[in-house]
Amino acid sequence: MLGLSGCVSFGTHQTLAPHVDLSRYAGRWYIIANIPYFAERGNVASYFDVSFPNGEVHDVYCGRSGGFDAKPSCFVMGGYVVKGAEGAYWRETPFWPVYLSYLILYVSPHYQTALVGYPGRHYGWILSRHRRMGDGAYQALLHRFVTLGYNPREFRRVPQFPGRNAW
Repeated sequence: MLGLSGCVSFGTHQTLAPHVDLSRYAGRWYIIANIPYFAERGNVASYFDVSFPNGEVHDVYCGRSGGFDAKPSCFVMGGYVVKGAEGAYWRETPFWPVYLSYLILYVSPHYQTALVGYPGRHYGWILSRHRRMGDGAYQALLHRFVTLGYNPREFRRVPQFPGRNAW
């Protein structure tokens, strides 16, 4: 796993991942846990699909509100990668003129897990390439958030499967 030494803070007051290879970061990321914002609260089977057409950020969020039988609802955010932040700081917009910050705080060496934060630590996401994550791996990633100043009690596991073994 990458250490946090050598990471940069880029006007975000949070330590960013030292370098994010956008071609490796692209693809589907399942939301294992989050400090949700209003549109995510209560959603299940949530994920992001990230791509970089023409060097721009294209981020599609999908989740099911009300349970696994609900039809997925999706929305798209476009944006750009902030220069000088080694791919770890993006500005995204759901609609003009509103721009939101996407801070990649950690990405595992093989790009299988990632932590994404937000200025003020009001929101956070534990992401994985796989829908299932064991409790040990989850706790280790949650602990990384704690070392970055996030409150672990604010994170909620996002069920990816119906039933008792939802994650």
